[in-house]
Amino acid sequence: MTRTARPVGPLLLGVRHHGPGSARAVRAALDAARPRAVLIEGPPEGDALLPLAADEQMRPPVALLAHAVDDPGQAAFWPLAAFSPEWVAIRWALAHDVPVRFIDLPAANSLAMAQAAERETGRDGDGEPATGGSPAQAPIDPIGVLAETAGYDDPERWWEDVVEHRTQGAEALDPRAPFAALAEAMTALREVYGDGGHPRDTIREAYMRIQLRKAVKEVGDDIAVVCGAWHVPALGTRTTLAADRALLKGLPKVKAELTWVPWSHHRLARHSGYGAGIDSPGWYGHLFEAADRPIERWMTKVAGLLRDEDRFVSSAHVIEAVRLADTLAAMRGRPLAGLSETTDAIRAVMCEGSDVPLALVQDRLIVGETLGEVPDTAPAVPLQRDLTRQQRTLRLKPEALERELELDLRKDTDAARSRLLHRLRILAVGWGEPAAGRGSTGTFRESWRLRWEPELYVRVAEAGTWGTTVLSAATAKAESQAASATALAEVTALAEHCLLAELPDALPVVMRALADRAALDADVGHLADALPALARTLRYGDVRSTDTAALGEVAAGLAERICVGLPPACTGLDADGAAEMRRRVDGVHTAIGLLTGAVQEDADGDGLRERWTAVLHKLAARDTVAGVIRGRAARLLLDEGRLAEDDAARLMGLALSPGTPPADAAAWIEGFVGGAAGGGMLLVHDERLLGLVDAWLTAVPADTFADVLPLLRRTFSAYEAGVRRTLGELVRRGPAAGGPTVTGTGTGTTAPGFGPGLDGARADAVVPVLRLLLGLDTGTDPDPGGVAPDKRDRGERDREKRHPDKRAENVKEPLGATG
Repeated sequence: MTRTARPVGPLLLGVRHHGPGSARAVRAALDAARPRAVLIEGPPEGDALLPLAADEQMRPPVALLAHAVDDPGQAAFWPLAAFSPEWVAIRWALAHDVPVRFIDLPAANSLAMAQAAERETGRDGDGEPATGGSPAQAPIDPIGVLAETAGYDDPERWWEDVVEHRTQGAEALDPRAPFAALAEAMTALREVYGDGGHPRDTIREAYMRIQLRKAVKEVGDDIAVVCGAWHVPALGTRTTLAADRALLKGLPKVKAELTWVPWSHHRLARHSGYGAGIDSPGWYGHLFEAADRPIERWMTKVAGLLRDEDRFVSSAHVIEAVRLADTLAAMRGRPLAGLSETTDAIRAVMCEGSDVPLALVQDRLIVGETLGEVPDTAPAVPLQRDLTRQQRTLRLKPEALERELELDLRKDTDAARSRLLHRLRILAVGWGEPAAGRGSTGTFRESWRLRWEPELYVRVAEAGTWGTTVLSAATAKAESQAASATALAEVTALAEHCLLAELPDALPVVMRALADRAALDADVGHLADALPALARTLRYGDVRSTDTAALGEVAAGLAERICVGLPPACTGLDADGAAEMRRRVDGVHTAIGLLTGAVQEDADGDGLRERWTAVLHKLAARDTVAGVIRGRAARLLLDEGRLAEDDAARLMGLALSPGTPPADAAAWIEGFVGGAAGGGMLLVHDERLLGLVDAWLTAVPADTFADVLPLLRRTFSAYEAGVRRTLGELVRRGPAAGGPTVTGTGTGTTAPGFGPGLDGARADAVVPVLRLLLGLDTGTDPDPGGVAPDKRDRGERDREKRHPDKRAENVKEPLGATG
C-alpha cells in the first residue's frame, strides 16, 4: 500500500476519549499515514503491558490500574473501551508491528501529587488521573463551550452532529481533516481559557513534549500522537527542553505498580463515577460496531430486549420506530437521528409512552452491562490470583449485572462459596451482600446479592497487605480487629463473621477478646446488643461443624447478667430510651429462644428460658417501667403461652384505665400490638382486646387526644391494608346484635360477636367437607354429614376401577378413628 504524503512533523491526532467517531478517524488516519511509531496519552509504566492488548483473552472495556505499593488504596484508572481512540491506536500499532508507548506523566508522580492534594484539601479525589487535583477555579468543558458557541444547548448532540454522524467516506477523502478542524478549535479555546482550570495539565504537557522530542530523535518526524484534543495546542507549541524540565523539577514520587483490570460500561458512564465523559457507552459502542444502517440495527436490538422481557414488540414496531426517529431528526434539523431521537421514538412506539420499559433500555443497552476480561498473564497481587483461582473452582464468575445467589450449605460447593463470600466481607471486598431469601430461612440456607465492580480490584489490592490468600488475609485482619475493638458489640459481630467465614485460627483470638470485653462491660444495654449475634453464631455450629462450646459459655454468662440487670435498667426512661430498650428486649427474647437447648441449663431445672420468663413477668407488672416496655413484655408472654388470655386482658384493662395518662396508655398499646408480626391479627381475632382498645380510645379527653394520636398512628399504620380494613369494619359494626359486651376483665366475660361456648353442631357441620377434601370417604363409611358414600375424589374412584382387588387396601379409617 502506498503511503500518502503529509506535512512534515509529528501527526497530532487530538481525540475525545471514548468517542467512536474519533476512533474511526484515528484508524483511518493511521491507515493513511502509516507512521513508524505511535505515542499515546497514558502512564509510561504501562508500556510493558501493551503487548497484552493483542492477547485473545483481552476483551474491552478494560483499564490500566495503577496503585501505590505502600498504600494500595491510593489508585487511579485509565479506562479503555473498544471504541476508545487510544485502544484503536494500540491495536493498530500491535497489528502492524509498529512501536507504541505511553507518554503522559508517570503514575508514580500523578499518584503522589493526588495524595498530596488530598492532604491539602482534606477530601478524597475521584481516582481519575486526567482531572488532575483540585483546581482553584471550576474546570471548563471544551465540548460544552464549542457546542454553546455553535448554538447547541446539548454538548452531546453537537458532538454527534459534527463527529459521530460523519459518514465513513469522509475520512477516506481527507483523514486529517477532522483533526485539523478540532485542533484549530482547541487552539482558540486555549488562547481564551489558558489551562481551562486544569493547572496540572501544564506539567503533564511538559512531560509529553519531552517524550515527543525523544521519539523524534529516535525515529524522526514520522510519528503519530494520540491524545486528548485539549492537549494538541500545547504539544504543538515550541518550547525549550530546559523550560520543560524546569516544570518537572521536584515532583513528588511514590513507588507504583500497574496492571490491566476488567472495566464495565457502567463505569464508563459519567454518572457512575470515574468520569469518562460519556453518558451512553452502550450507544457509542453500537455506533462504532455498526457497519451500516445504525438506527435500524439499534431498533432491532431494543426490540429483542423488550421481547425477552415478554413485551409485545413486532417488526412493525421496529419499522415505525425507525420512521419516527428519522422524522424527528429532520424536524430538529439534524443530519441523522441521534440518541435523543431514537429514545423518543422507542418511548412512543415500543414502550407506549411509558418510562418503565424505557428505563430497562437505558440500563441494558444505552449504558450497557458489558464487563471486560483480561488474560491470566496480566500482573496481579497474590491475593487477586488466589481469589481468581477460587472463583473459577467454585464457578462464581464476576459479573457487572447484579444477580441473586441461593446457597444450600449442606452441599460442599455452596458451603465453599459461602465461606469465600464471608471472608471477602471481612476484607471489605463487597462483592456479595447477604439478602433475604425467597425460600427457607433456616441455617442451611443463604441468599446473596452479587455484583462485581471494577473498584473491587483496588479493595483486593488493599486487602493484599493482610496476606497472600483469602484465608490468611481474612484471618490476619480478624485478629487485628479483635485486638483493636473497644465495644462488646463489635467483638460479638466479629465472632459471628469468623464463624460464618470459618476462620479457625482467628476464632480463639476473637473469643479471648470477647470474654475480656464481656467481663469488663457492666452496661446492660451493651450486653443486650451483644447477645443476639452470639445466639445466631451458636446456631451455625451444627451446619458448619464448628465447636461452639466456648461461645456457649460466654453467651450463657451474658444472658444471666441481662436477666439480673434488665428490670432496673428499664425504669426511669424517656420516650427515646424506652423505644431503644424495647428493641433490645425483642432482641434478647429472640436470642434466648435460640439459646434454649444450645446452652446447658441448671441441674435444678430452673433453666434460662424460665428465668427470662420471670423477667418478662416483672417488666409487665411493674408500674415504674415505661409503658411501651410493659406492653411488649405482656405481648411476648402471651405469644409464648406464658400468659393466659384473661391475664393479658386484665393487664390491658389496667394499662388503659382512666387513671393512666393517655400518653402512657398509648405507649402500652404500641408495645403490645405494634411493631410485632401479627399484632393487628391479634386484635382481629380477639375482639375482647379490640373492645378494650376501642373503649379506651373513645374515652380519651379531647384536649389530650392530639398528644396520643402520633403514637397510635405509628402503631396502626404498620399493619397491612387488609388488617386495617378488617379492624375498621369490626369497630364500625360494634358488639354483635343481642350479644354480650365486655363489662370486665375477669374470667367469664365474653367478647362481642362470640357465643359463651363451643357450638358443637356448627363445628360438626364442616366434617363432611374436610373428609371430602382429605379423601377419607369410602363406600363402607357412614355418611354423617349427608354426603353420599360415593362422593370420593375422582382419582380414587378411577384407581378402584382399574385395580378392584386393591380396593380393600385403600379403605381409610373413619375420621373419628384417626383423631
